[in-house]
Amino acid sequence: MARKQGSHSDITGPKVQAAALRLISQHGFAAVSMRQIAAEVGVQAGALYNYTPDKQSLLFELMRNHMQDLLADWDQQDKSGTTLARLERFTRFHIRFNLPRADEVFISYMELRNLSPDNFAKIEQMRREYETGLEDILRDGEREGTFAVPDVRIATMALIAMLNGLNSWYRDNGRLGLDEIETIYWDLVRKSVAV
Repeated sequence: MARKQGSHSDITGPKVQAAALRLISQHGFAAVSMRQIAAEVGVQAGALYNYTPDKQSLLFELMRNHMQDLLADWDQQDKSGTTLARLERFTRFHIRFNLPRADEVFISYMELRNLSPDNFAKIEQMRREYETGLEDILRDGEREGTFAVPDVRIATMALIAMLNGLNSWYRDNGRLGLDEIETIYWDLVRKSVAV
């Protein structure tokens, strides 16, 4: 079947990405077929290959796009000031950036095992770059005596895991608003590394 009338790569391509993101986050990579993604978009399965070579490439693109956006936004953040101020900015940035992207965060952690070795290495490198930003803050804080952590790498992973946990339970219409939740999480992060 030919491309649907009115279908354009700049419109359909993002729809393919959005459908894949939604379906994979709901059902898991292994359970989602290209046929299901095509049905969600409203195109024939064969038409998907105009937008991605295969399902593995689609998964990689979802993860890469998320990490590129995360790194680009983090790169724009103010990195000056005390280590305590820097840690607070990282905490608040991480929450604000990732909370509206719960599906992307879920896939980035739960579907790593489904990446090919080459794709895994690329995503792992990007994740490591982001994690290094937090490690640097913690290491600087230890040097100046502001923070005390038994192992900087483990503390980094634990803090990121705690912050990512918001995605699994936070609801916009919950008891507390995002500003209050963010402040509570900042307090938890601060106390977890305090001397």
